Amino acid sequence: MRIFFLISITMIAFAANSVLNRLALVEPQIGPFSFALIRLIAGAGILWGILALRGQVGRHSFRPNILSVFGLALYALGFSFAYVTLDAGLGALLLFGGVQLTMFIGAAILGKTPMPLQWLGAFIGFIGLAYLLNPSNSVIDPLGAFFMLLAAFGWGVYTLVGQRAGNAHLAAAQSFLFTIPIALVVWMFSAGELITPYGVFLAILSGAIFSGLGYLLWFSVLPQITTITAAVAQLSVPIIAMLGGMVFLSEPFTIQFAVASVLVLGGIALSIWAGR
Repeated sequence: MRIFFLISITMIAFAANSVLNRLALVEPQIGPFSFALIRLIAGAGILWGILALRGQVGRHSFRPNILSVFGLALYALGFSFAYVTLDAGLGALLLFGGVQLTMFIGAAILGKTPMPLQWLGAFIGFIGLAYLLNPSNSVIDPLGAFFMLLAAFGWGVYTLVGQRAGNAHLAAAQSFLFTIPIALVVWMFSAGELITPYGVFLAILSGAIFSGLGYLLWFSVLPQITTITAAVAQLSVPIIAMLGGMVFLSEPFTIQFAVASVLVLGGIALSIWAGR
């Protein structure tokens, strides 16, 4: 029950990140690479601040896992840029579909080949998302789609590496800190991006709370669950985001949402049950 609760809190944090990212970039309030850079700085600041308060910063603290840094950089930069040109529904489908594929293949490479029922569960969940988000009328921007798939691959790699992290807090802090120089270089080549105080606030909120602390919680949970569970659980993020809209923004509850939720949650349950 405790693990279920922690996974649920983490998925809520991921959903909040998606909402804040869209809120900042659709208006727009800030450019995509500025948002990503500030988000990473804010996340690194709170994670390293907590480490310092605990007296856990030492010379071994500055030896990051290169794959983790690479994965987080791809995700943070690709995710922000893609949402400038992609419809929210299509973007979510590409992201979570790509994450599923990356992590299922990663599990197979690591010797934990998913069983047919686990593939079926993930497929049912994805069909549920496709039905809910209904991107059929969306105009697909090839560059945006490419960056979102890069983000999906990066997040899949980041999660796979995080599952094997010995110290969850230190691993999360290292990945944020050493991704900043990459984001800074990209930002320098994107001169002229719009930056407003509200956009900066959204980036800090996303980075410090829902990314920094959210990813710390995710890294703490990952060693306690299987790769497949970690993958399929993330299919619930768009459902949670839409449920939040109903609760806080008075958005309507629809039959489409109910059917999609049953498919997504049923697919997740099937994948987890099949792996027991």
